[in-house]
Amino acid sequence: MDVLKKVPVREQDAKVRAANFEEVCLGYNKEEAMEEAARCINCKNAQCIKGCPVAINIPGFIEKVKEGDVEGAYQVISESSALPAVCGRVCPQESQCEGKCIRGIKGEPVSIGKLERFVADWAAEKGIKPQGAEKMNGKKVAVIGSGPAGLTCAGDLAKMGYEVTIFEALHEPGGVLVYGIPEFRLPKSGVVAKEIENVKSLGVKIETNVVVGKSVTIDELLGEEGFDAVFIGSGAGLPKFMGIPGEQANGVFSANEYLTRSNLMKAFDESSNTPIMRGQKVAVVGGGNVAMDAARTALRLGAEVHIVYRRSEEELPARVEEVHHAKEEGIIFDLLTNPVEILADEKGWVRGMKCIRMELGEPDDSGRRRPVEVPGSEFVIEADTVIMSLGTSPNPLISSTTKGLEVNKWKCIVADEEFGKTTKEGVYAGGDAVTGAATVILAMGAGRAGAKGIDEYLKNK
Repeated sequence: MDVLKKVPVREQDAKVRAANFEEVCLGYNKEEAMEEAARCINCKNAQCIKGCPVAINIPGFIEKVKEGDVEGAYQVISESSALPAVCGRVCPQESQCEGKCIRGIKGEPVSIGKLERFVADWAAEKGIKPQGAEKMNGKKVAVIGSGPAGLTCAGDLAKMGYEVTIFEALHEPGGVLVYGIPEFRLPKSGVVAKEIENVKSLGVKIETNVVVGKSVTIDELLGEEGFDAVFIGSGAGLPKFMGIPGEQANGVFSANEYLTRSNLMKAFDESSNTPIMRGQKVAVVGGGNVAMDAARTALRLGAEVHIVYRRSEEELPARVEEVHHAKEEGIIFDLLTNPVEILADEKGWVRGMKCIRMELGEPDDSGRRRPVEVPGSEFVIEADTVIMSLGTSPNPLISSTTKGLEVNKWKCIVADEEFGKTTKEGVYAGGDAVTGAATVILAMGAGRAGAKGIDEYLKNK
């Protein structure tokens, strides 16, 4: 065994997986997991914990895996994380826990994410559940949104003895985990549904088809429905567009709509009641994880797919693993390229996208070099479908129907980072509703902070 290198992870062959929606990464078996766990040097001052937004005791759970005590490893993880099978698949470990792993200074860091996934999958297969509260405290908390922030906050509060009800606007719980992330990265029935069942096993109730702000307001939850506090984890589901000519043409989607149709409504299945337009040539504008998800979904639906991004590969915000998988599957990257107009035929359907070449100039406020147009470099990418993946912002419905709830200029709810406290008494918030679109694990960290804040508030009230 070479302790400087990770134990390789089995994956579907690129040519095979490009034509199906089955999970790409196959994960570790027990022997592989124990071998990888043995690479951990069990640091006394574990930097990996500092890199984890939910502060999992990483050396603690890895030590249990090393010993072959997978159930013990699961209970260690469950103290901090409500969604380990999800995090093991979609967390950007390379910039968080694994990015701080001391083993990675000389050699490759320990595969913390793949070990977490193995432990969670093993526990689900064996029917092992997280440990709940020993007794209830008689207090009621409402959680708005059943995405990663809401599920995490609800799970933590339930473990503390609170009676928790989650209100979800869609017909299925899970938020971005069910509508935003494709099946080939995050299986819905095999992974997400089981994680949600684990949260429910702690005593959490989930009511679907409840649009807070229309079906019921936050003021009514606090004043008439008997809730002692509210956590807002409603996410950021409002898509952004470029505002270029032709963006209203038929065949232009937001990545949110495209992925929701495929992931939640199973539009990739031809027998679905909500089929999606299967383009022959698809252009995806953007370079984040959502852009990769949309592009890889379009590829599986039979299209030639181009990723159009205005900076270079070094600046791509998507995870390295997602970019690598997309390239392996045959997606074409048009980098240093920016759309200036969407072209349509006489019937209003997309027929192409006019673009201009870019070059990198001086750094902007984000520290990345600013893309600058190259005069006279316009060209056309042939396309019958364009997917805009430019980020999302919070829907203003909740903030506009709640008295005393302050938002900033981006319509994000104003809340303190440590406990998620908003400007309205008894109301806490976290995740994308506060920060704008970010990662699953950061939303989970905000959910944990919100649970702590609510607990402190209700104990001292």
